[in-house]
Amino acid sequence: MIRILIAEDQELIRQSLEIILGNKPDMKIVGVAKDGKIAVGLAEKLIPDIILMDIRMPEIDGVKCIKIIKEILPQIKIIVLTTFDDNEYVFNALKNGASGYLLKGLSSTELVSAIRTVFNGGALINPNIAVKVVEFFHESSNIEYKINVDELELNNLSKNELKIMKLISRGMSNKEIALEANFSEGTVRNYISNILSKLNLRDRTQIAIFAIQSRLEMKKIDN
Repeated sequence: MIRILIAEDQELIRQSLEIILGNKPDMKIVGVAKDGKIAVGLAEKLIPDIILMDIRMPEIDGVKCIKIIKEILPQIKIIVLTTFDDNEYVFNALKNGASGYLLKGLSSTELVSAIRTVFNGGALINPNIAVKVVEFFHESSNIEYKINVDELELNNLSKNELKIMKLISRGMSNKEIALEANFSEGTVRNYISNILSKLNLRDRTQIAIFAIQSRLEMKKIDN
């Protein structure tokens, strides 16, 4: 069962999400929050698997909520669901630990699929969002936002580790990566742990962001 907390200041949207997701046999709405302060409190109290997080909310905005919650409870996965696709919102939400960034207006089928993907270890870095992240990184004024890693450790990554990073940047789950790379899921998890340790990154979302930032997707990795 996927336990979900909804953080959304608009009552109509909150109610719609409760109806859509509450009807799914593998999902349960454990709480709803109308502002960021309540969202943080409920996250600590309920410890949901997934939080659907709006960006612009009273008290504490979604970007700050993500940072606070991920520092306290890093195991909680957060999906941004908003009308705002500004490059800086996208980047800061992902950098603070969001596992995905979705725009309101998507179909209920797409939303349900996204929640299941993130719950199963995927990161929703879809092509449109990836483009925005790349644009944000490559604006000279935003150089201070870039994720920095030890160049020596980066150069010491194996071809398989680089391949895993590339597949993570496509938003693939561990299961999908295992099928694509012909590894077991356990091997994929071990590679990811090694990558996180070597590059001193927090989670797979940071791996995805760094892979996009460094344009790993454009580089050929020989077998």
